[in-house]
Amino acid sequence: MDRQTLIARIRATRSLLCVGLDTEPGRVPEPFRRESDPVGAYNRAIVEATHDLTVAYKFNLAFYEALGAAGWESLERTLEAMPKDVFLIADAKRGDIGNTARKYAEAFFDRLGFDAVTVAPYMGRDAVTPFLGRPGKWAIVLGVTSNEGALDFQFLEVNGGPDRLFEVVVDQVATWGSADDTMFVAGATRPKVLAEVRRRVPDHFLLVPGVGAQGGDLDQVLDAGMNQDGGLLINSSRGILYAGTGSDALPAARRAALELQQAMEAAMRVKGVV
Repeated sequence: MDRQTLIARIRATRSLLCVGLDTEPGRVPEPFRRESDPVGAYNRAIVEATHDLTVAYKFNLAFYEALGAAGWESLERTLEAMPKDVFLIADAKRGDIGNTARKYAEAFFDRLGFDAVTVAPYMGRDAVTPFLGRPGKWAIVLGVTSNEGALDFQFLEVNGGPDRLFEVVVDQVATWGSADDTMFVAGATRPKVLAEVRRRVPDHFLLVPGVGAQGGDLDQVLDAGMNQDGGLLINSSRGILYAGTGSDALPAARRAALELQQAMEAAMRVKGVV
């Protein structure tokens, strides 16, 4: 999905919502556990319940890889049933070089049909550029994350300061691609840091995890990161997937998604995005 199509999807849904399909078999509601593929069946039901409120769906690959061959089958069945107008993210956090990086790009873009892949930039340009330069495909590079361990490395001062490592990463990676094929992960739990990332890359899209279960505040994220095109994909996983239980699981998931969408729409109207 190219940039203009993504922006059109944001305006059509009046949303910046990305639903994370981090589905665990043991947490799938009881009615779906009777299915031959509980994870895939619940994924498809969640998509049906939230599609009109959602810009993107993000698959954390660990939840599928942990199930072996059955997990990959669940992933592929879910992808086959996806509507054509949503943005699909492989949250794989790949970060290798040379032929290996190229093969990862082929796997997620060509074989599985994802629009974007999360990429770890620690190994430098060689780890990122194989994901760039493909029309309608995106590298989502880890910029600054929402976990506590981010403080171990990402905030270290480099080159004698005052820049911190995450700021150098964002500045440098932005020169390797463009706002048409590169996004950055910027966590929701540190809104002032998110605002700094936005200042450095005013036109790039940001994938924002950490709203909800991790404690990020939606209003602060919208205020710190939104630009004239929306510019954010704000992820919620557990807060939607497990909003309810049993027969209430899908209605509760829709209510949770709708609450987020309505808050996003209100902010977007103030900003003039919609």
